[in-house]
Amino acid sequence: MNYMLYFYTDIFGITAGAVGTMLLISRCFDGFNDPFMGIVADRTNTRWGKFRPYFVWMCIPLALFGWLTFTTPEMSAGGRIAWAYCTYIPLMVFYTAINIPYTALLGVISPNPVDRTTVSSIKFMFAFGAGILTSAFLMPMTLKLGKVDPAMKDTNPEAYLNAQQHGWSIAFAIIGVLVVLFWLITFFGTKERVKPPVNQKTNIKQDLKDLVRNKPWIILLLTTMSYVLFTAIRSTVAAHYFKYFVGEQQLWLPVTGTKLYIFEDLISYYNTVGQAASLIGVLMLPFIVKFLGQKTSFVVLMGISVVSTAFFYFLGPEAVIPMMLLQIVGSIGGGSVTALLWVMYADTADYSQWKNGRRATGLVFSASTMSQKGGWALAAFFVGWMLQLFGFVANKVQNAEVIGSLKDMMSIIPAAVGILSIVIILFYPISGKLLKTMEEDLAERKEKEDAELASSGGCCNG
Repeated sequence: MNYMLYFYTDIFGITAGAVGTMLLISRCFDGFNDPFMGIVADRTNTRWGKFRPYFVWMCIPLALFGWLTFTTPEMSAGGRIAWAYCTYIPLMVFYTAINIPYTALLGVISPNPVDRTTVSSIKFMFAFGAGILTSAFLMPMTLKLGKVDPAMKDTNPEAYLNAQQHGWSIAFAIIGVLVVLFWLITFFGTKERVKPPVNQKTNIKQDLKDLVRNKPWIILLLTTMSYVLFTAIRSTVAAHYFKYFVGEQQLWLPVTGTKLYIFEDLISYYNTVGQAASLIGVLMLPFIVKFLGQKTSFVVLMGISVVSTAFFYFLGPEAVIPMMLLQIVGSIGGGSVTALLWVMYADTADYSQWKNGRRATGLVFSASTMSQKGGWALAAFFVGWMLQLFGFVANKVQNAEVIGSLKDMMSIIPAAVGILSIVIILFYPISGKLLKTMEEDLAERKEKEDAELASSGGCCNG
């Protein structure tokens, strides 16, 4: 997602407005698939569980369309737009089909909130670890694999662009192989332990009714959408910000020392330190939540991210070191918040079972990922059309209006959205005391159900 808008405008070769519209349409379409996938996953019953089988069924199609999405065909502008729709929409459909079960798995690995916080931290530790590798090596990989010669940029721009396109395609072929490998590891390395109540009857209408009556879930849904919008605006515009506002800079950076850094170097450093800092935030999360509780932790951590983001407004293009430092501070808070939200969603699934006697883990998480995609869709549409309206032209020197919009979208605009997410979470009702009550009541109900099942000649629910 960090490079999607940049890839489509500067490598693939379509306008920012067309990209924004395509991403909005495709993600909104895909967002409506999320609840459907959650309903399907909740009703899947195999000897491997409800959610794990999708890791095997969907990993190869996901990898294939990931490669096709980042492959540039020899077509007209209209043909490339059609290609973008025909590859990116299936990519997101397969992503939904594998990611909804994967996300819901957090709610059935363990019934214990402390275990879930730890598991969520481990999950995001590896997720941000993958993000670190992608941020550090993707751009250099595309240049190396495409045999891109920087001298060609001015002498032969067409050959330079073709080499970049070739590099992106090969890079995502390699990533596709890794995708399949890691999904298979996840399938074989996990186990589902939390089951729905044994007497629960399948009822889609009732599941949806329970969901919209789940006040903590509704509040968390709105919080997630505003938080993702906060993150997505900055992430979507970052590559353009560094290419057209920061540009090449002569400076000293750790490890590599003093030299002239091109755009690809700087954006790779920026995203890498952000992912590394997010990882630190994830590792800190269990200790922060233990000390402050979930809601207060969100407010404090999100506040740190918002303030760090707002400060970008005052930075000039030469202030690369302050940009990196602010990225580190803000990402520590943001990384913790990302992992914390999914722990809180698992609690809302428990809340529904505690309140209504029914559990629909897949639906809870799938409808929640819909808010994520909604945030990313709105961000891509907003950023793409902001650039388009101010006169952005890829691979050219930008006018003052475009530069001003890049600064605003890296600072005050996402900061305002981040403040909104803090305000919304203040209404979240699940406290530490209520969590404890829910855990004890659900455990008691579980023991009673198992005892009744055993006395009737059935087997324990595990």
